[in-house]
Amino acid sequence: MDPSCEFCREAGGRVLWQDALCRVVEPAEAGYPGFTRVIVQRHVRELTDLPRAERERLMRVVFAVEEVVRESMLPDKMNVASLGNVTPHLHWHVIPRFSDDRHFPAPVWAEPRRGAPHRPEREARARTLAQAMPSRLDEAMRA
Repeated sequence: MDPSCEFCREAGGRVLWQDALCRVVEPAEAGYPGFTRVIVQRHVRELTDLPRAERERLMRVVFAVEEVVRESMLPDKMNVASLGNVTPHLHWHVIPRFSDDRHFPAPVWAEPRRGAPHRPEREARARTLAQAMPSRLDEAMRA
């Protein structure tokens, strides 16, 4: 644990699922329903710092999260990224993208191109996603 690390000190969002290796959280990202993060439970900076078996398990989680988000949110495109420049604790962003979102087609970290659309159906899908995530991930990790 690194006490100066945000993801060591706090969950990073509402925890939707977790195991000994990682947790899947729904961060508070206004205007981006369905935005999800997969965060390694212990302080690790780089993917290659993990033993091979843990890397493979982590990627199974990332793939399963992408699948659930994609099926639930019905986005125009999925973004899956591991950056860690701001928070150097290994984590993946799984982001459903829509052609009318504030930043599209640029990354969500760029300057916004327009205001956030009001799409209540996407908020409803994000709630369904949060409810479906635990059982879908449990199933994916058993397979």
